[in-house]
Amino acid sequence: METEAKIDSPASKVPNWVQAELFLDVLKESVKGFSKIKSFKTNSGSATGENYATIMLRVTIDVELEDGKEKSVSYMLKVPHQLEMFQKMENDIFTAERSMYKTVVPEMEQLYRDAGVEVKFGAQIYELKGATTEYILLEDLAPKGFKNSNRIEGLDQVHTESALRKLSQWHAASAVRVATKGAYPDHLIFGFYKEENRAMMVEVNKQLGQNFVKCCATYEGNEEYIEQVKALQLKFNDEVLKLVKVDPNEFNVLNHGDFWSNNMMYSHDSFGKIKEIYLVDFQLPKYGTVAQDLYYFLLSSTKFEDKLTKFDYYIKFYHENLTQHLKLLKYPKTIPTLRDIHLSLFKHGLWGYMTATSVMSGILLDPTEDASVDHFLSDSSESNDFKTLLYSNPRYRKHIQAVLPWLLNRGALEP
Repeated sequence: METEAKIDSPASKVPNWVQAELFLDVLKESVKGFSKIKSFKTNSGSATGENYATIMLRVTIDVELEDGKEKSVSYMLKVPHQLEMFQKMENDIFTAERSMYKTVVPEMEQLYRDAGVEVKFGAQIYELKGATTEYILLEDLAPKGFKNSNRIEGLDQVHTESALRKLSQWHAASAVRVATKGAYPDHLIFGFYKEENRAMMVEVNKQLGQNFVKCCATYEGNEEYIEQVKALQLKFNDEVLKLVKVDPNEFNVLNHGDFWSNNMMYSHDSFGKIKEIYLVDFQLPKYGTVAQDLYYFLLSSTKFEDKLTKFDYYIKFYHENLTQHLKLLKYPKTIPTLRDIHLSLFKHGLWGYMTATSVMSGILLDPTEDASVDHFLSDSSESNDFKTLLYSNPRYRKHIQAVLPWLLNRGALEP
């Protein structure tokens, strides 16, 4: 069997173990009539600024089938950054995501199957024998017609509703799972925001916070909220660690944790109508209030014109779908009212502030080669220039100058 391979990618990003022969079992499993590998190459699977937490590679393999025909197949391979400070966090990320793909997602899909409905949340995962670093290997959804939306433009109402419908299915299944089978394991309950990660949180938030406060002082109308922003920044890490504690008296779910437009892929029919939406990047799950995913998604990923004007409508749309799916799955506890969801959003408004001052800035930034994970931790002049650009570019200013007064008026800047 021919297994010669060609690696077509920057050597620094591709671990040495990524070789053709490791993919033989995967090819036998996923390609009908597979005979042998003809060529093997890897390329970057995402553009700079589209994916920060891990390195994404697209593995393209030309194979020969048993009937002599040739076929090209591809997979998406996630591997870790080699930054020392990130290694502990990345181990947690890969552990969480592997358990999500191998256990949690199939469990949720089975709950719907048992209720007589077919719901699919994401891509197929594969195992590689012989990998010497952490990794996640997934089917490539692009050949099936799935693609990301334009993160900078933001999602229109139809795509936002599609995402909220899928999120409501996800949240409903996770709540039913806990109610019927018990709690999730600790690494899914606590997620990234825990005392053991305080040192990294302090460092990242210090670097970002200083630059945000500096830029915030230049925003139009900042005198309305600048003092509260400064006060909040001084005790930000303590407030975050208080925020993430689970209140057993609230309606709680397993949050996706990183629910923004690049972490969902849509397929459309020839008329442009949405056929399906799949979720990707299950690396930051966190059990707790639905406010986390709702703020994260609606403030980061919707069109500017809809972000605040349709916020309450989107919450109502989400709640209607959540109720429908909780009933479908026979949720044995009291279904939360729309008022309950809004109360949770007011109580946990800090998730809105965190979204607006972190992920929203990266999403709205034009593609740039400077968009790399090490700039978030470094204090170099280049890193500070990048962080200033995050918070000072005209597109972000337009959004944040609308969002901050809105958060202020909801009490989200109060301790």
